[in-house]
Amino acid sequence: MSVLLCFIAGIVFFYVIVYYGVFRGARCYSSVRLKGKTAIVTGSNTGIGRATALDLAKRGARVILACRSKEKAESAAFDIRRESGNNQVVFMQLDLASFKSVRSFAETFLKTEPRLDLLINNAGLMGPGQTEDGFGMAFGVNHLGHFLLTNLLLERLRQCGPSRVVTVSALLHRLGHIDFPLLASKKDVVSGQSTWHNFQAYSSSKLCNVLFTRELANRLEGTSVTCYSLHPGVIYTELCRSMSLWLQLLMFPFAKLFFLNPEGGSQTTLHCALQEGIEPLSGRYFSNCALQQTGAQGRDDALAKKLWEVSERLTGLS
Repeated sequence: MSVLLCFIAGIVFFYVIVYYGVFRGARCYSSVRLKGKTAIVTGSNTGIGRATALDLAKRGARVILACRSKEKAESAAFDIRRESGNNQVVFMQLDLASFKSVRSFAETFLKTEPRLDLLINNAGLMGPGQTEDGFGMAFGVNHLGHFLLTNLLLERLRQCGPSRVVTVSALLHRLGHIDFPLLASKKDVVSGQSTWHNFQAYSSSKLCNVLFTRELANRLEGTSVTCYSLHPGVIYTELCRSMSLWLQLLMFPFAKLFFLNPEGGSQTTLHCALQEGIEPLSGRYFSNCALQQTGAQGRDDALAKKLWEVSERLTGLS
């Protein structure tokens, strides 16, 4: 019995060490209030996007839930209004897999909303398929959709400065790679649709997020708009809903034991959106509510500039 108790105690000790030392994230302790400010949060009907929107609403912001599903987003908006006591939480339809939808969203927003103080590029997915415009789904949604959206709203952000653009990337950006000839021929950053290819495409799209933020900061230097990318932590959300059922079942027990919940996963996003004094760090990458170093490719200014120019052509901005 004593051996069994020692074994159980050892397992518990190991779990505590791993969870608190590796997986458990830091918290955003900013007390900033946002009354009179407007924020857009993409993909905010669920997961860390919803948790982010709820926190911003509690601080008094007018929050736009920019989501694809009207039914889910309106339900989330109702719940957030109830939980926050803030009636200024509204849904506006946005499908990042469609350039037409992105342009329609931006046009509607600019006509109906006089301010934009925070743009939270949160939505992301991992899975097969193509966007409406023929791009690989991860690259098209995670990078190109947000790239187009940000550029269409940039002038309003400048007008309302100081303002911020916060883009949710991931630690997996370190495994990403951008093959421009492949992108030109296949409109994707990978050449297949297997589970491994989907993983590679997701990692590469997260590298695009880091490079986009870096080049955006370079282009916004001297303005009152700052931008940041971040790793939210290892989160148990609906991100992998497009993955095969057996992979989801395999991940479930491990995710429940170790992964952060959506509230925990929103903390670094909130830090980048709210923390005072980080303006000189525009273009940089954060994790656990602190400045972190990116992978080598994420620090390549020439690569960031080339990706920007290619993205302009692909989205019809140039």
